[in-house]
Amino acid sequence: MNPILLDFPDSFDTERLTIRAPRRGDAPEVIEAVNESLDELRPWMPWAKEPANVEATEARLRAAMAKWITREDLLMHACLNGTTTFVIGCGLHRIDWSSGKFEIGYWCRTPYSGQGYVSEAVNGITAFAFSRLKANRVEIRCDALNMRSAAVAKRCGFLLEGILRHDSLSVEGHLRSTLVFSKISPNEFNYDSEGPTAPIVPQA
Repeated sequence: MNPILLDFPDSFDTERLTIRAPRRGDAPEVIEAVNESLDELRPWMPWAKEPANVEATEARLRAAMAKWITREDLLMHACLNGTTTFVIGCGLHRIDWSSGKFEIGYWCRTPYSGQGYVSEAVNGITAFAFSRLKANRVEIRCDALNMRSAAVAKRCGFLLEGILRHDSLSVEGHLRSTLVFSKISPNEFNYDSEGPTAPIVPQA
């Protein structure tokens, strides 16, 4: 099926968060969150070199809304339940609808870090991908030096598959290595040289 024809909700709740697509009017809250968190974001996020401003943020959010409609990319905002208080920037990126592969990205607003919000969001997005988007594989990739991001992946039960050594450049322009974590669908299959065999049965 053409992914643009897929119907799924643009928001869902976890215990403390509402995770949703970006909306008109989000820019002021996003700007405040980014600017509060610049010191933590700068080493990892290329877009966090300078303080956020209205024009650039509004343009980025409008582009994200358009890509949500076309299913090219699913940027999400995690807000405290029942409020517009922005806590986490997150989403599903580098989507391959044909194979059902998605990559979760995330960053936390500094005043809310260390309270379990990122793990809660990642678990919620992972469940959403498998249950509503029919994902077969969900990845988390991070700089090998980004230990906090890697810790989130491990806490959420993602398997470290390997390290891509010197595969790209860091924000500062230095060679970096990338950790690759994944979860696959509970309906996973073993594969041999001739294709899929029996489903894997978890051991007690």
